[in-house]
Amino acid sequence: MAVTLNHTIVHARDKAATAAFLTEILDLAPPREISHFTVVQVGETTLDFIETDAPIASRHFAFLVGEAEFDAIFERLRRRGLAYWADPFRRQADAINHWDDGRGLYFDDPNGHLLEVITRPYGSGGLDAEHPNPLLSG
Repeated sequence: MAVTLNHTIVHARDKAATAAFLTEILDLAPPREISHFTVVQVGETTLDFIETDAPIASRHFAFLVGEAEFDAIFERLRRRGLAYWADPFRRQADAINHWDDGRGLYFDDPNGHLLEVITRPYGSGGLDAEHPNPLLSG
């Protein structure tokens, strides 16, 4: 059996609201309740939201999507008036990137986790891409 990531636990102030936010923005199946978790299915992996009152350390989650899905996600973000950036440092506001000759953007979830949607995997455009991923030039 190949090794795959089955699930990861994500801390949230309001697990149901956070899961609903993610499923609405990404157009995923509605979340389901399993014991004390609110679970969102993302491909073969689940994000298992659990509530906490403790400080939440921001984590980063990147989602690979198709071009049509990117357009739809981008439109849902804009309709909600949510801030988005072309870079993970939040320096290029109201912009998308074209790394690997695809498209990508970053936005925050309600708990400050940094979410990313990309249409091309990191490095897939190589150094010959018109817009090579900046990670390749380091």
